[in-house]
Amino acid sequence: MKHLREKSRKRKQLLAQTLGVSNPEELRQVLGTTTEVSKRRPDSTNNENEKYDYKKDTPNELVYRDSSTFLKGTQSSNPHNDYCQHFVDTGQRPQNFIRDVGLADRFEEYPKLRELIKLKDELIAQTANPPMYLKCDLTTYDLKNLNCKFDVILIEPPLEEYQRTMGATNMQFWPWDQIMNLDVGEVAAQRSFVFLWCGSSDGLDMGRVCLRKWGFRRCEDICWIRTNIKNPGHSKNLDPKAVFQRTKEHCLMGIKGTVRRSTDGDFIHANVDIDLIISEENEYGSLEKPVEIFHIIEHFCLGRRRLHIFGRDSTIRPGWLTIGPELTNSNFNADLYASYFTNNNITTGCTERIEALRPKSPPPKGKGNSGGRGRGNFQRGRGRGR
Repeated sequence: MKHLREKSRKRKQLLAQTLGVSNPEELRQVLGTTTEVSKRRPDSTNNENEKYDYKKDTPNELVYRDSSTFLKGTQSSNPHNDYCQHFVDTGQRPQNFIRDVGLADRFEEYPKLRELIKLKDELIAQTANPPMYLKCDLTTYDLKNLNCKFDVILIEPPLEEYQRTMGATNMQFWPWDQIMNLDVGEVAAQRSFVFLWCGSSDGLDMGRVCLRKWGFRRCEDICWIRTNIKNPGHSKNLDPKAVFQRTKEHCLMGIKGTVRRSTDGDFIHANVDIDLIISEENEYGSLEKPVEIFHIIEHFCLGRRRLHIFGRDSTIRPGWLTIGPELTNSNFNADLYASYFTNNNITTGCTERIEALRPKSPPPKGKGNSGGRGRGNFQRGRGRGR
């Protein structure tokens, strides 16, 4: 009891200093509470033979179950908007309260964007080749045997980080040195993109090293913010000496070749999706990534030659070649796959309605008509268009 009383006294003094009150007794008026403060225990000068009734005094004491009592009435720390403190009290992450994050309702109030996404999805489905998949050991398999150059490469390596943070144990985990040795640059087209899932710790640095080794320049960082609406709580899998709980994961995007939004509309359609994915966290032990990453890639790049490395049965998708050791079967035929792209038919193309609806980047200033490719019509140096 003495320890609890001393702790309560120090807490009141600290709160009084925070609120600019000279005396802790004035906290009731400042906080607007009518709770009566319990009587103090008689000091040691009282009759030692007189027994102190703890039960009579204890029920009247303030019991602090969360921070709302201290935050009541304060403008800068309004408990109704303090989602970080709400996470401490309840385990519900702040991102749980972001609205309209699903693919279905994201553009509900924007009819033109909703129509644009619908038309693009229909065009992607019409031009997608049948899904192909190849079960192979990526530690020994030579990617050149695919006999194809790809416009988009999605890499989803089983990082060692997942073993300690997600409880995954039933697979072979790859260190970054081994991931770096993948011959990704040899199967990338002259202008192409790579998307590399890299976790949330040392992968942010090592992922950039991999991109440079493969011949790509990092141009974007897609962030997956994981919610826990269905199963709120605090993570019990923390890195050693961790102060914060990691609730996000990164996917680095790299670019190879010269591709500009204002002049290369035949290959990319930028400004449709954002670089943020907000979706529910998978169950413990699962390494599944949000399916939205496929939508982002397909909306952005019009190239039809798409490769998914470290794919699984659950990620087999029309328009994609999926390879990895976790697959249970194979149907890949190099000659048949190459036949899907004869006569230089390597892009999905575009319709007049999609071109009219999609947001566009402005052309470089003073460079005239931007309708063509215009690779030679840009200013070298700092002021060039991007």
